[in-house]
Amino acid sequence: MKKNILIYGLIAGALVSGFMLYTMNNLSHCEGSVDYNTSMFIGYASMLIAFCLVFVGIRNYRNNYNGGIITFGKSFKIGIMIVLIASTIYVVSWLIDYYWFIPDFAEKYSANMLNEMRNSGATADEIQKQSQELESMSTILNNPFLNALVTYTEILPIGLVVTVISSLILKRKSSN
Repeated sequence: MKKNILIYGLIAGALVSGFMLYTMNNLSHCEGSVDYNTSMFIGYASMLIAFCLVFVGIRNYRNNYNGGIITFGKSFKIGIMIVLIASTIYVVSWLIDYYWFIPDFAEKYSANMLNEMRNSGATADEIQKQSQELESMSTILNNPFLNALVTYTEILPIGLVVTVISSLILKRKSSN
C-alpha cells in the first residue's frame, strides 16, 4: 500500500507542480501574456487533472493488491495520503518559486488587481479597501510558514473532494 501511495502521490505532485511552475513563470507572472484569472483557472484545472491519480491509485490498490475489495475508510486513507504527498510537493515547489524566482509576485499581483478595479470603475473607497487587503496578503506571503498554510488551503480542499468522490465510487465489499 505504501509503494502505491508514494508512486501516485509523487506523480500527482510532479504534475500539479509542473503546471503551476509553468503557468506562473511562462504565462502569467514573468511573461505577462495571460491574465491572473486565466492562470488561476489553469492552476485549479491542473489540480483536478493531477488528482485523477487519486482515483487511479485507489483502484490500482483495490484491484491488484486487495483482491478486488476495499472499504470506504481504506480507500479514503489511500486517497488522502496521495493528496497529502502531492500537496506537499506543490507547496514546496511554490515556496521555492516564490522566494527565489518571483519574489515580486505579491507586488505585481496587487498592482494588477488594483488596476483591474480602476478600469472597471470601482470607487476610491473600494480601491483603498482592496489595497489594504492586498497589503495584508502580502505580509502573509512574506512569512514562509503562513505562505505554506495559505498554499495548502488552495490545494487540499480539491484533493479532499476528489478523495471522497473516488472512495464512494470505488468502495466494494466482499461478495460473501
